[in-house]
Amino acid sequence: MAGISVHALNAVTGKPGAGMRIDFSVLEGGSWRLVKSVRTNAGGRTDEMILKPEDTKVGQYELLFYVDEYFAKQKGLASSAPAFIEKVPVRFSVFDATQAFHLPVLCTPWSCSICRGS
Repeated sequence: MAGISVHALNAVTGKPGAGMRIDFSVLEGGSWRLVKSVRTNAGGRTDEMILKPEDTKVGQYELLFYVDEYFAKQKGLASSAPAFIEKVPVRFSVFDATQAFHLPVLCTPWSCSICRGS
């Protein structure tokens, strides 16, 4: 299915990154415009797609993952202050609006990895 979706995973616990805040923006006229802010559900996904297939257009987009905020709320996990990893911006291009763009993020307080999934 086309559109844009995400999946946040906590690599420390091996569980979904439930409750992570994500800002979604689009590049318009040389400036980033915030489209919406969402939070992941208990499964580490958003309740709705970040961008539905019928709304997806060729263009440049940004997902801003609030990794520092997420890990600050995790109990029993020592982290540094200030956080080593803070907000993680992921800028990407949709080059074919008929394709699915699924972006899983695997993170710890000290590292973050993202790829284009399926």
